[in-house]
Amino acid sequence: MLTELAEADATGEIAEIFAEIRHFYATPYVSSIHRHLATRPGVLEWAWELVAPAFRSGVAQETGWRIAADAALTPLSPIPVDALAVWGVAPSDIGTIRQIAESFTRVSPLNLVFGGIVKDVVTGAPLGGQPLAVPRNWSPPASLAPPPAMVDPARLADAEQRVLERFRSGTGNTAFVPGLYRMLARWPGLLAHLAVELGPRFDSTEKASTAERLIAEIDAAVAGIRAGLPSPKRAPPSEDEASHLVRMIDGYRVTSPEMILFGRLIREAVPAE
Repeated sequence: MLTELAEADATGEIAEIFAEIRHFYATPYVSSIHRHLATRPGVLEWAWELVAPAFRSGVAQETGWRIAADAALTPLSPIPVDALAVWGVAPSDIGTIRQIAESFTRVSPLNLVFGGIVKDVVTGAPLGGQPLAVPRNWSPPASLAPPPAMVDPARLADAEQRVLERFRSGTGNTAFVPGLYRMLARWPGLLAHLAVELGPRFDSTEKASTAERLIAEIDAAVAGIRAGLPSPKRAPPSEDEASHLVRMIDGYRVTSPEMILFGRLIREAVPAE
């Protein structure tokens, strides 16, 4: 499990960067990728200095969201309101579930752009060379509502823990259960249904090919964005740190497409309020 700095514990420049990320991502929280980098001395500060021009201008966001909007899987069967009620989902919870799913479809494309730029640079790709083409008069959309806290797996019943573990992504010390499912775990019946419905899709040809196309399009777009970025004034990460960044980002390149694709499936399967 990757170490993380809780947002409430951030101070000084890290707290300022976290606030900027929340603003430009248009979400009320900071992703685990940034919370992890904040635990590595100087790394988040360097990485944000590197990518900030693309995010402050809106280039990164509009690029990521445009590419993600074209990536879709065969929809899940709609979930009836009666079934949600049996699983303990109150009518007032339905909007919350849709917003949880929406938050991951909003954030994950931006993490792919962020990670793509960082990985390219630490592996030797050049910066600069052409002006950064920016949207005119861009400002981030309204932020989503704060999501519910993630469920602590240790507080779940044994069977509920095993269901949650079905969503674990990655291997070794970088494996983790994405926050999407840890938030939805407060409704165990719904999570169990999603484990059954989504389980076969994790290894499906449709999912693999769609995710591969999405990553390829992100990588091509990142190359164009990177060409318009200036070099950070801070010293780059060490060789060992760069190797860690590459391994960590490669893990997110598996998980983030799943959050985009499956987050949309979940949001669209749950009825509108």
